[in-house]
This record gives sequence, C-alpha cells and structure tokens, in this order.
Amino acid sequence: MIQRIQSIYLSLTTLLPLLFLKGSLLNFADKSGSVIKVTFNGVVRYTEGQGSIMTERLLPLSVIIILISALSLITIFLYKNRKLQLLFALLINILVAGLIILLGYYSWMVISSSGVSIVPGIKTFLPIVILGFALLAYRGILKDDRLIKSYDRLR
Repeated sequence: MIQRIQSIYLSLTTLLPLLFLKGSLLNFADKSGSVIKVTFNGVVRYTEGQGSIMTERLLPLSVIIILISALSLITIFLYKNRKLQLLFALLINILVAGLIILLGYYSWMVISSSGVSIVPGIKTFLPIVILGFALLAYRGILKDDRLIKSYDRLR
C-alpha cells in the first residue's frame, strides 16, 4: 500500500535534501567581515568589496544529496517488494549519516584553515531531521514486514 506512514517519511526524506540546492548548507564568519559558505556546488568566500570567490568544489556532497532524494523517491514505489524497500531504506540511512559526517568534515576543514566560526541556521540542523525521517521510514517498513510475516505464520 502506498498510503502507509513510511511513505510520508520517505516523501519528506525526498523533499528536504532538495532545499540544499539553493542557498548555503553551512555559514561561517570571521571578525573582519568575510563570510564563507558551504553550498551545493562548493565552498564560496564572500569578502567586502571583492565579491564572491569559489575556493573549492565539493562533488561528493552534491552526489550524496542527489542520491538521497532519488533513492527516497524510488523507495516509495517499491512497496510491493518489502525486502528491496527495506534494503533501500537502510542505504538511505547510511547515505544521510555519510552526509552528516561529510558536513562535519567540511566544517572542520573550513574552521581549521580559515579561523572562522560557524553561524548556525536552519539548514545546519536539517541533515539531523532528514536522518530522523529516514530512520522512522526504516522502522515503518520493518514493522510492516514483521506484520506480514506474522500473518503468514497464522495461515
């Protein structure tokens, strides 16, 4: 059935990473007024009077964000094959955990190389919310699988 609660969780797991396509994921600032942003495309430094300069491309970050959204969308429509849906949901959880680790690494890299401090925002905590929805979806699929197995035992 496509109207299960994990379909809602997977839909949110599909849509929330797409918010990273525009704007910045992490913001950093220093005392001189320059701002460093980690965006979907890479690390961008904004300085007063000079504009913006792309300092580094972040291809792994872009790939993981797209994969999370694509796999979540595919997983929604695998409701007839629960084993495969369970495997995809586990893969989504691993990818989201990888996204969180990668963002932590990039923030450590920027802080250590530039001596800036992080400016928290909504998108800073969004990967943790995505991980929560991915875990809830996995739990829901696992619960359905156990329910179907218990019905098979009763027959």
